[in-house]
This record gives sequence, C-alpha cells and structure tokens, in this order.
Amino acid sequence: QVQLVESGGGLVQPGESLRLSCAASTDIFSFQYMAWYRQAPGKQREFVALITGAGNGNYADSLKGRFTISRDNAKNTIDLQMDNLKYEDTAVYTCSAHNQCGRDYWGQGTQVTVTS
Repeated sequence: QVQLVESGGGLVQPGESLRLSCAASTDIFSFQYMAWYRQAPGKQREFVALITGAGNGNYADSLKGRFTISRDNAKNTIDLQMDNLKYEDTAVYTCSAHNQCGRDYWGQGTQVTVTS
C-alpha cells in the first residue's frame, strides 16, 4: 500500500514563506504525476500544482509565481515552496500521486495557517 506523508505546515504571517514536503513510501518514478491540493474551511478541495515524472510543473493560474513544486527522486519526495503567503492560502494541503493505472493515492494533509 502506497503511503504519502506530508510535513512542513504551520502558522505564518502574510508575506512569509513555507515549504511543504510529501514523502512517498515507494519509488515516485512509479507515478505518472504527483500533485498538491488544498481545501480551505467551508470550500471545496482545489488543485494547487502537479509535477510529472519528467519534472514538468503545472500550477493553478492564481498561484503562478508564488508557488513552486519540485521533486527529489532520490528521496522519493515532492516539495511545495510557497512564497508571499496570503490569508487566503490558509488551508489543509494534501499530497496526491497518480499511477500509470489511473489510481490515485492521498496523504492525510498538513495545515497551513496564514494569520497576523
């Protein structure tokens, strides 16, 4: 069973940065892509960013320029660098992995709170 474990969430002030990490229990080369999603209180889960096996990133339009997704194949991790955080970035951030057979795996999520 594939496990995804997120880390790096926390409490930050507007304008600050935070880096999230997602560790997979298996070789991430086995996935077609990995992604980050987020869900704010009272809202539906929304796409944040994904990264393909070739290392190509794709972002939600509203987050381009502030968020950067990356992967470390040796560590079987993907990261999400979040800069210039805003109040509206407050959410539970969840990592997912999509394999070649079309199956999706999900982590438990990590809370990011932006507050003054």
